[in-house]
Amino acid sequence: MKRFKALTTGHTVLMGRKTFESLPKGALPNRRNVVLTRSRKKFEGTEVFASMETALKHCEADEEVFVIGGSSVYNEALPLANRLYLTEVDDVPEKADTYFPEYDKKDWHETLRESFPADADNERPYSFVTLERIR
Repeated sequence: MKRFKALTTGHTVLMGRKTFESLPKGALPNRRNVVLTRSRKKFEGTEVFASMETALKHCEADEEVFVIGGSSVYNEALPLANRLYLTEVDDVPEKADTYFPEYDKKDWHETLRESFPADADNERPYSFVTLERIR
């Protein structure tokens, strides 16, 4: 979560309604919170849009927009993305039902990989990976 906070603070985070509702304290502080939902429901501390296209149009002036979930939002945003910040965890949870979408690795160039072993703080080895789309 430290990396997520460092990457997204001061930027726009775009998420689906269910992801927003899963946040324990509501809108993420020090970020522009954009929520995609087909309902007309408003959420405190957010801007709400009915479509990805409309939301991104309102974010055009933003330096970087971080798509933070859920699954359907990832699927819709992936073809539009220029950069991916991923955390790869060396594990497959038994009860996982949602995953980051498959993507064609030949369309992406790895620009950063920081790997961390399992230790007292981390139960499983993981890596922070940054990928840039090959144009």
